[in-house]
Amino acid sequence: MYLLTTEQTFDAAHFLKGHLGACSNIHGHRWRVIARISAPELEDAGSSRAMIMDFGDFKSILKDLVDRYDHTLIYEKGSLRPVTIEVLKEEGFQLTEVSFRPTSECFARHFYEEFRARQLPVYDVTVYETPGNCSTYREE
Repeated sequence: MYLLTTEQTFDAAHFLKGHLGACSNIHGHRWRVIARISAPELEDAGSSRAMIMDFGDFKSILKDLVDRYDHTLIYEKGSLRPVTIEVLKEEGFQLTEVSFRPTSECFARHFYEEFRARQLPVYDVTVYETPGNCSTYREE
């Protein structure tokens, strides 16, 4: 089995509504996303011969996925009142609504599913919220 790994980072704020701890307040992270794809064999012809895929293409795909969150306030749908969202937007803040709780665990699964939707042979995705704390998602 061959594994190809790339990573990207993005800076964003979030909060966890209903959490019994400091993370219930808006705070920021430099999120680090590490994605791995796998293949039992390498391509045997064409410009990708002897590769799973071109590193540049792989890196570009992950960058496109994470860039939509960069320098935004990420919030779970329903966790902010509509008036709050409206006022923040009027102030010029960039907001990104997600359908999941914005934890590293849920982001790992989210990015994994994004790779699957693009028909890529994703092996796993790891998301670091801080330099020492991360979550990994992989299907069995």
